[in-house]
Amino acid sequence: HQQTDFPPGMTDWQIGWMSAAVTLSDIAGMGARPLVLLLAIGLDRSGRLREILEGAQTCCRSCGTILAGGDLDSHQELTVVSSGVGCSTDGKVIRRRGARPGDIIGITGPLGRAQAALDGHRQYERFLFEPVPRVKEGQLLAQAGATSMMDISDGLVLSLYDMLDTNECGFSIDSTLLPLLEGVDAARSREYALHGGGDFELLFTCSPDRLPIPGVAVTVIGTVIKEHMVMVDGSAALQQGYLHQWKN
Repeated sequence: HQQTDFPPGMTDWQIGWMSAAVTLSDIAGMGARPLVLLLAIGLDRSGRLREILEGAQTCCRSCGTILAGGDLDSHQELTVVSSGVGCSTDGKVIRRRGARPGDIIGITGPLGRAQAALDGHRQYERFLFEPVPRVKEGQLLAQAGATSMMDISDGLVLSLYDMLDTNECGFSIDSTLLPLLEGVDAARSREYALHGGGDFELLFTCSPDRLPIPGVAVTVIGTVIKEHMVMVDGSAALQQGYLHQWKN
């Protein structure tokens, strides 16, 4: 929906891109290759359709995916819903469940850039408006033996809690290991990384002996623990993250 999923300032092309990227990122988070994407669009104005479709098509092509069609209707508020189909080349799909105590916890890139853009750091707007699904990285992580994985769309801590729901073990991270954002205060940068959304990087676990993983810039941020809890810097983390609402 325009009011809840697309920040102010986005072009229709970027709305199309993000609508595709959301689903492609979910498929990437399972280590799969996205094959086909469908869009259901509720248009508030007919003149917006071409730009939205061109943005979605560009995102699909960048991930080797076919924009195969969908549905078109008239709505009072612009609404775009995407769905996709992917496959795993070796039949192995990585799920959120599967982490083991002693595994490392890793991410595929800096977190907090989208939230920084929302808070006025305009140098990071591209990461907010045109997030890149980590399709290649997801497949490489799956091939390298990732034990669990998901994309980080609603914040790191909330994503760890999502993984906690499906695992019997827990997750402990060190916020000082999170990459800091240039031009952002260090404490604020860590806050963005922990609780900001819209990053579309991958969160995964794997055995330490699987590192390094060729072709993937991995940042190790913590360890899977026996205790069924999410810890940040040695303390239980509050279960909070990204809210899908915008301030105009």
